[in-house]
Amino acid sequence: MFALAIVSLSAQERRPPGSQQPPVISPEVKDGKVTFRIIAPKAQSVKLSGGDMPGVGQGKEMSKVTIGTNEVWEVTMEDVKPGYYRYNFSVDGVAVIDPRNPATSESNNNVWSLVGVPGAEFMDTRAVPHGAVAEVTYYSTALKRFRRMHVYTPPGYEAGAGKFPVFYLLHGASDSDDSWSTVGRAGFIMDNLIAAKKAKPMLVVMPAGHTGPFRFGGGPRPAVDEFAEDFLKDIVPHIEKNYRVHNDRKNRAMAGLSMGGGQTLTIGIPNLEKFGYLGVFSSGVFGITGRGRDGRPVEGPSFEERHASILDDTKLKEGLKLFWFATGKDDFLVETSRATVEMFKKHKFDVVYKETEGAHTWIVWREYLNEFAPQLFQ
Repeated sequence: MFALAIVSLSAQERRPPGSQQPPVISPEVKDGKVTFRIIAPKAQSVKLSGGDMPGVGQGKEMSKVTIGTNEVWEVTMEDVKPGYYRYNFSVDGVAVIDPRNPATSESNNNVWSLVGVPGAEFMDTRAVPHGAVAEVTYYSTALKRFRRMHVYTPPGYEAGAGKFPVFYLLHGASDSDDSWSTVGRAGFIMDNLIAAKKAKPMLVVMPAGHTGPFRFGGGPRPAVDEFAEDFLKDIVPHIEKNYRVHNDRKNRAMAGLSMGGGQTLTIGIPNLEKFGYLGVFSSGVFGITGRGRDGRPVEGPSFEERHASILDDTKLKEGLKLFWFATGKDDFLVETSRATVEMFKKHKFDVVYKETEGAHTWIVWREYLNEFAPQLFQ
């Protein structure tokens, strides 16, 4: 401690009077513009990367400038719409997060820096009562290892009493159980809806949909759906044992985006007696158009063939209060969504389907959550 203090003092003494370095701020958000900066004086090339921010594409070249005596790489993105965006830097081909920004968002195999551009009231942090999002560790008997999920409890849950309905909200491929509560803003969206009395107070459970490293799979369907096993044998029982929630069909909902939308169908339809509400965002039955997500033909019986008796069970359909689909017109899965909706309609399901502006991004998925959640448990 003493040695460090001497070194620090000596460094200060070596600076000429008035030579305090100006701060290097990143990200800097102002008037619809976001400026990103990183100190990397020896780098030959630095790019900004981030899938959802318009204009970034496969990488936005950054320029070297001088701030004080620091050689800084920076780039400014203009006309950035209100929202929350993941990003990182590619420094001579190496992906790094922003060392000036403590806000992060996890995917399945990596972490991103996160920037918020305020101006969208439905997901902004506002002066309303706030719930809590907890990281919950549980032991999966199905997978024989510890796992993690995120659980949102509504404002007043800890100090209150009574039971609540529960909404299971699933992420997409390559993401994690952290994603909906960070870049997805699920907790803040729910806070704002509940404060406005647009949505009923509820628990929102955000599990980890991947059971290993993400990869696009082809060929035959796996004999065991590991996530479905984990969900039904461990996640739902853990929630119903440890939280004050109702455990009947009319108080249980499930929805997901992309991969999570597919999981909503592969779990929700075979167990339809357990769910009163199902939501599918930017997704459908993978392979229904003849090919899987990887472009290769899907082998084995179709979803429709495997679940024929359930699809035609009139009694089961009566308890499904909402079956809601939404997909962007520019989404690469829009044909999958359309074909899936038509298949369910053929079997006399009452399906709500919306095609919106947008593509396969968090920009639309937050909007879908904001529209779907108020329809639950009414």
